[in-house]
Amino acid sequence: MSMASEFKEFALKGNVMDLAVGVIIGGAFGKIVDSLIGDIVMPVVGKIFGGLDFANSFIPLAGQTATTLVEAKKAGAVLAYGNFITIALNFIILAFIIFMMVKTMNRMKREEPPAPPAPPAPPAEDVVLLREIRDALKR
Repeated sequence: MSMASEFKEFALKGNVMDLAVGVIIGGAFGKIVDSLIGDIVMPVVGKIFGGLDFANSFIPLAGQTATTLVEAKKAGAVLAYGNFITIALNFIILAFIIFMMVKTMNRMKREEPPAPPAPPAPPAEDVVLLREIRDALKR
């Protein structure tokens, strides 16, 4: 089998297409969760902590006096813990949502009830003939 035909067989399998669809949907879903975290959750968390903006929370490592993370990164190394907190929260929420989706899908999958036992197959012709001979000899 040539490499081209092997690749064609691999690429046209249903699993590859399912994976491609999953990656595309996952990327789009990730953007939705990013927006949820950045635009809705983190502003509320910041408000709870007294107006703290996690996006600009950092520790300058090169003695910068910048007030925003972008300016501080231009001036030297920074420890951007606020960005890390945002991304970690994003991951936790995304993982929880995916867990709930998988749990729901598993619940929706109904186990098919076991099929009733099949009736026994009729005996073979030679067995039937032997039984008839046996019964005739008994008479």
